[in-house]
Amino acid sequence: MKKKYYLYEMDMNVLNIVSIILFILMMLITLLIPNFSFNNNDIFICFVYMIPYLCLHEILHSIGYFLHGASWKNITFGAHLEKGVLCCLCKQNVSKKCILISLIYPLFFIGIVTYIISIFINSSVLLFLSILNISGAAGDIIMFLNFLKIKDFEYSEFDDPTSFGLYSSNDLSNLKLFGLKYKEAKTSLDIKDYNKIKISTTSIILFIIIILMSLIFLFI
Repeated sequence: MKKKYYLYEMDMNVLNIVSIILFILMMLITLLIPNFSFNNNDIFICFVYMIPYLCLHEILHSIGYFLHGASWKNITFGAHLEKGVLCCLCKQNVSKKCILISLIYPLFFIGIVTYIISIFINSSVLLFLSILNISGAAGDIIMFLNFLKIKDFEYSEFDDPTSFGLYSSNDLSNLKLFGLKYKEAKTSLDIKDYNKIKISTTSIILFIIIILMSLIFLFI
């Protein structure tokens, strides 16, 4: 069978529900840890570091891509908060191993590892940032678990930050993948936008609001 790109998109309703569940679960786990103290003021300080921390999440995705076979020129970044996403897009075919590693990098390094460190150093700021990152990795977790079940495919992204293509000679159109919606099969992907960084107008406005709120909380 001729290879095709089987296009899927994230089900944002499922993603948001999983994200909320992860956040609640991590908070409950934290409450069970003895001798860990919460500082309510640190919650407000988290707003100051939240944007850089989430940007670091996407940078770690890019490092995962680059170290495992992707060309740096084909990796782009974006902020599309009107769609509920910050993104790192790898606009070329990469192996299953490459996408699995890229998906897990941010969850592991600035989610799980930093969460453990925050417990040992008793840092509420690092703990909340780690939990935000873990809950924000809901889409990465959903994709990772789904991709483990699929054999013989290459992964690629294009100009849609909530969609991707699985390039395979097997018919993937009938797969039942949790949190993912099948769109269509194509012989090629339409890739036109290679801007290294693309930030939507809505995202710029929301970033400004978040930064202003952070400064207000910081100096109150």
